Amino acid sequence: MRQICGERQTAAATVEMQVAGKREPEQETEAQQWIEHVIGYKFPPGVNYEDALRDGVILCMLMNKLQPGIIPKINTSGGDYKMMDNLNQFQRACTIYGVPDVDLFQAVDLIERKNIAQVTNTIFAIGRTTYRHPEWQGPWLGPRPSEEHKRYFTNEQLRAGEGMIGLQAGSNKGATQSGQSFGASRKIIFGK
Repeated sequence: MRQICGERQTAAATVEMQVAGKREPEQETEAQQWIEHVIGYKFPPGVNYEDALRDGVILCMLMNKLQPGIIPKINTSGGDYKMMDNLNQFQRACTIYGVPDVDLFQAVDLIERKNIAQVTNTIFAIGRTTYRHPEWQGPWLGPRPSEEHKRYFTNEQLRAGEGMIGLQAGSNKGATQSGQSFGASRKIIFGK
């Protein structure tokens, strides 16, 4: 029995190390600096990144700076239920603001400190989404998302393309089977 418990603990520690390995301190620092610049307040001194964000207050303040009034009430005191409510309001505000659902972290990721890398990815997704809001004149985070660039072709151009051989898999020039010899040649034995 003791052996099994030890294996479970080892497996849990391995998973925890893998999740922690996904974290990038440079990105976390960049995200923290961006948040501090946007909200106008520094993270509490001596408190690490995930603990400062854990109650959801800073995240809600961030969304209210980006779009004033998007979160009507921020819970600044209370237990885990209030923290979870802040995080749910934050996620709802992100969706309204235009952040894709796939970029949002699960509240459990932050509350239990399980996947802080995904929390940072969400912050970067918010930063990218600010580019799509012309009313936002503050700092941006991350690269500017690409925009649609439609191309229009005439019927003549489309017909010209039909006669071309696509070379996505490489060149077809000089492709023959001459000179190829794989394995032994086939031997046919008569009379057996």
